Amino acid sequence: MVLSLYNTLSRSKEIFTPLDESHVQIYACGPTVYDLIHVGNARPLVVFDVLVRLLRYHYPQVTYVRNITDVDDKINQRATERGISIETLCDETIEQFHHDTDALMVVAPDIEPRATHHIDEMVAMIKTLIAGGFAYEADGHVLFSVAAMPAYGGLSARSMDEMIAGARVEVAPYKRDAADFVLWKPSGEAQPGWDSPWGYGRPGWHIECSAMSARYLGEVFDIHAGGLDLIFPHHENEIAQSCCAHGTDAMARYWVHNGYVTVEGEKMSKSLGNFTTVQDALRTHRGEVVRYALLAAHYRAPLDFSLAQGEQAQRNLDKLYRIIADVHDTHIAPDDEFLAALGDDMNTPLALARLHKLAAAAQQGDTQAAALLKSSAALLGLLQDENWFGASQDESDEISQLVKEREQARATKDFARADEIRDLLEARNIRLLDGPDGTRWEKG
Repeated sequence: MVLSLYNTLSRSKEIFTPLDESHVQIYACGPTVYDLIHVGNARPLVVFDVLVRLLRYHYPQVTYVRNITDVDDKINQRATERGISIETLCDETIEQFHHDTDALMVVAPDIEPRATHHIDEMVAMIKTLIAGGFAYEADGHVLFSVAAMPAYGGLSARSMDEMIAGARVEVAPYKRDAADFVLWKPSGEAQPGWDSPWGYGRPGWHIECSAMSARYLGEVFDIHAGGLDLIFPHHENEIAQSCCAHGTDAMARYWVHNGYVTVEGEKMSKSLGNFTTVQDALRTHRGEVVRYALLAAHYRAPLDFSLAQGEQAQRNLDKLYRIIADVHDTHIAPDDEFLAALGDDMNTPLALARLHKLAAAAQQGDTQAAALLKSSAALLGLLQDENWFGASQDESDEISQLVKEREQARATKDFARADEIRDLLEARNIRLLDGPDGTRWEKG
C-alpha cells in the first residue's frame, strides 16, 4: 500500500520512502510543561499518533520520539507566580499531560526525552557550531549566525525581512545580525542553569530538539512532525543548527505539519485566552469523542472546535459501537478503501466516511463489514472500548436483572410492569434494544 505525505519542505505531496525500509524514524515536538494542554495542543498529539499507527502497520519497526521541554522562561515565570519550584511545576504538569494523552488514547512514544537530561549533548553541538564558524559568543550569549548558512529559510520559504519580522527577534547590541538566534544564554541566581564553556547558563529553545533528535534518531531521519506554528522560527532554526553541526543537506527528509484548531475562526491559543483545556473538554466528553472530533477534518486544514462538534462525534461513535457490538474477530485486516484513504496524506475525513459506509453495509446484512469496521477503526485509535455502553459490575448486574424481569413481564403480558421497568431504566440513561435474540442494553 502506497503512503503519501505532504512535505512542507518541498511544498508538495510525496510518496513516502524511508531511509531504511526495516526501521522508520519519526520525531515530533512535544509540550513545554508550564501549564495544562488545550485542545489545540492535543491535535498534533492525536494526528501524529495516527501517523505512527499507520507507519507501524506498514513497516516492521518504527521509533517514535516526542520530547518534553522542561527548561523555558515560561516555566520559570509560572513557577514564580505559583510560589513553587521549577522541578515541582514540571513534574506536576508532565503527570497531567500524561493523564490527558491517556484519555485521548494517544499511545506513548518509544522515547520521551526531557531537555534538562540532555544538556551535555546541547553543549557539544554548540561547541561544534562555534568551531565550524556557524555560531559565535557575545556578551555571555552564544548565537547562531544566520548569514553563515545560505540555505536558511528553505522550510518556511520566507524572505529575510519576513523572517526577522515573524520571529519578533530581540534587538540586542551583541548580535551581528538581527536574524541571529540564541543557542545559549546566561542565567541569574533565580533561573535554572548549568556550567558551560560560556559561563553558567541555559540553552535556547531550538537547540534542544536538534540535540535530542540527533541523540536518538541520528543526524538525518525520516519524518519531523509538529504544528503549523512551529515551521518558523523553531523548525527553520532546528534545520540550520543540525545541518551545520553535522555537515548534512537535511535534518529530516519529510516535514509534516498539522493545521490550527480554531474558535470562531481564530486560532485557539493561550495568548488569546480562547482555549479549552483537554481536562475541561473531558468534563463534557469522553476522550474518544474529543479524539474523533479532532480527526473529523483533514490534519492540514483548520478545525473549528465547538460543543456541537463534540455532540456530533458522540452520536457517530454511539452508532458505530452499536454496529460492532457482536464482533469478536480482532485478526481481520483493515478495509482496503479505508487504508487507501489514510494512505493518501492521512485523509481522516475520507477514512471516517468509509467507516460509516461499512456500518451501513453491516446494517444491510454484510456479515464481514462489521469486522472490517472494527479492525479499520483501530488504525485511528477508535472503537476499542469494550465497555463503551457499559457500567460498573454491580450496576451491570442490577440492570441485567431488571431487563430479565421485564422480559418475563412481557412474556406473561404484564405490559404495565414492563413499561414501568423500561421507564425506570430510561431515567437512568439506560437504553433497551429489543431484537429477535432478546433484549440488549446500553448506557448512553
